[in-house]
Amino acid sequence: MRRLLAIVLVLAAVALFFGLGWQRQLDLAALQASRERLLAWREASPLAAGSAFVLLYVLVAGFSLPGATVLTLAGGAVFGLLWGSVLVSLGSTAGATAACLLARTLLREPVRRRFGQRLAPIEDGFRRDGAAYLLSLRLVPVVPFFLVNLLMGLTPMPLLSFALVSQLGMLPATIVYVNAGTQLGRLTGLSGILSPALLGSFALLAALPWIGRLLLQRLRLWRLYRRWPRPRRFDRNLIVIGAGAAGLVTAYIAATVRAKVTLIERERMGGDCLNTGCVPSKALISTARLAHRLRHADRWGLSPQEPAVDLRRVLARVRAKVAAVAPHDSVERYTALGVDVRLGHARLLSPWAVAIRGPDGSEQVLTGRAIVLATGAAPVIPPIPGIATVRVLTSETLWDALAEHPSPRPSLVVLGGGPIGCELAQALARLGLPVTLLQRNPRLLPREDPEAGDLVRQVLERDGVRVRTGCRVERLEPAPAGGVRVLYEDGDGSGSAEADDLLCAVGRRARLEGFGLEDLGIPTDGRSLDTSSHLQILFPNILAAGDVAGPWQFTHTAAHQAWYAAVNGLFDPLRFAVDGRVIPRTTFTDPEVARVGLNEAEARAQGVPFEVSRFALADLDRAIVESAETGFVKVLTVPGRDTLLGVTIVAEHAGELLAEFVLAMKHNLGLGKVMGTIHAYPTLAEANKYVAGAWKKAHAPQRTLALLERFHAWRRGG
Repeated sequence: MRRLLAIVLVLAAVALFFGLGWQRQLDLAALQASRERLLAWREASPLAAGSAFVLLYVLVAGFSLPGATVLTLAGGAVFGLLWGSVLVSLGSTAGATAACLLARTLLREPVRRRFGQRLAPIEDGFRRDGAAYLLSLRLVPVVPFFLVNLLMGLTPMPLLSFALVSQLGMLPATIVYVNAGTQLGRLTGLSGILSPALLGSFALLAALPWIGRLLLQRLRLWRLYRRWPRPRRFDRNLIVIGAGAAGLVTAYIAATVRAKVTLIERERMGGDCLNTGCVPSKALISTARLAHRLRHADRWGLSPQEPAVDLRRVLARVRAKVAAVAPHDSVERYTALGVDVRLGHARLLSPWAVAIRGPDGSEQVLTGRAIVLATGAAPVIPPIPGIATVRVLTSETLWDALAEHPSPRPSLVVLGGGPIGCELAQALARLGLPVTLLQRNPRLLPREDPEAGDLVRQVLERDGVRVRTGCRVERLEPAPAGGVRVLYEDGDGSGSAEADDLLCAVGRRARLEGFGLEDLGIPTDGRSLDTSSHLQILFPNILAAGDVAGPWQFTHTAAHQAWYAAVNGLFDPLRFAVDGRVIPRTTFTDPEVARVGLNEAEARAQGVPFEVSRFALADLDRAIVESAETGFVKVLTVPGRDTLLGVTIVAEHAGELLAEFVLAMKHNLGLGKVMGTIHAYPTLAEANKYVAGAWKKAHAPQRTLALLERFHAWRRGG
């Protein structure tokens, strides 16, 4: 309603202005002709004349009507340099603020709906540097006054800040134009008011905030680096600490562009993903899926049977798969690629120097022009009372503990209902282990679509996992028969769970200690390092990538960040900001949960308008014949448009199905393009086309269809 009133007001003002021919009264010739009459009015009623002038200026500027320049000249011609400057400054500031507010009311929401996430980095930049941008635009009067007002209305800059900065920035040009107005009789046009020299002076004045900022930044860097002398010659172009996903890709890129790079790893090449995370867990999940299918073989017309699960053989297969993948991340491979690989512990001695302590205790110091920290993250162990009295497993220690466990099917309590907790709980339960999952949040997978979390809970419980949500763990203690007892409270009151072992999967925290960061004054008390959009930390030549940098903790985002870390480190001052607009994620439960962009809960929390299109896999031919009907595809779009805001897929192979939408979002392709793409039949990928069809059906042009119906009736002779 407010937008409608604003539109009506603007249209009425514009129509009145041009309908009455007022634009002809706001040109230089008309002002010169009426100067004497205006001077007489000022002499007779100075207060009324000044107030009317300011009000007229506010109206003209507020509705972005032509004539602001002539009014500025009139201020000098009628009120003189001093009072003319004061009145013009007040009128122009108030009018500009009104125009900004009007643009914000009319245009900001439609623009945000249209461009959505692409505006986020621009808005972040204006929150940080908006005052400097605006001041520069105001100081250079070649930028149209009305255009600045309208554009700033689309930004998140507070109106008070806009008004104050505008008044300050417009003052020099205001004085110049008002002074020209005092010589109104000599003016033959507006073009001569600003000479090239004067424009150059204004441009230099506009550059002053940025020059000052650059000087302050240089001063800050000098004070930051002055404790450590910069080497005259560096041993390496790049030193990478950590050989996980981020470190390996960073080193690979550096070697590819012929830089001299050293990669340092203190434990095992490949990091957590290869050795204790993605690879072993997916190998375990694939075995668990087969066991589940044997148990429910009647779905496929076969006789069901209980699989004979030997946990040690299962884990031996897991180790074999890790060993099969390991050569991709090996010392030999990266050495052949041109990377200097060092096994040992790295510690920063300065922003350029790294000490490497080898397995034999020897130490070597290398200097690098840039350093990339890719030290990864470690599981978080929460400070629960009694936790020191029991054995706590994590995703890193689980594998050896299960392989060495005396029981063939040890029971397990899993703390945490995120991706790791849900994946491992389901897989181990399918292999016959008694599993209890305790989740503090009311839902499993709380970052995902609520419908997805609820469906995963149903599947886990169907697979034998005892799930408790909204559960607060009060205490841990050794169980009388051995193992661990977990005492908790939930909506039903107090409860307890006993098991042979406790698996903690409540999150991960960046590995920041032991690398010398504290000695350099780099904060290490957060869940990740504080990085710029270019992945630089406190010292610009030290960058971070992967889990240690955040905000994501995925192998594919670590590799994504690695490109930016390598390029920004090697080619500084040429730098690129990390593009984090389209980040896919997959939770490998069965069915999988895959997502890119926003889900419904996030869109509501951020105030982003959206429409939902949904397609159930129970209606998909391939899913039916595969007995894989559980799941759905849910797409969020801009209201009235096919622009994608986010996609959630719960399905068998959801991670593969998601790739089409990731491509579409990355390259700004809408649902219309997805629908217009031929999908092979019968495939699960057809679900993507059908959800696009659901959107199209909801937006069918009903009036056109009604006309077509009448047309076809006419063609039949009706």
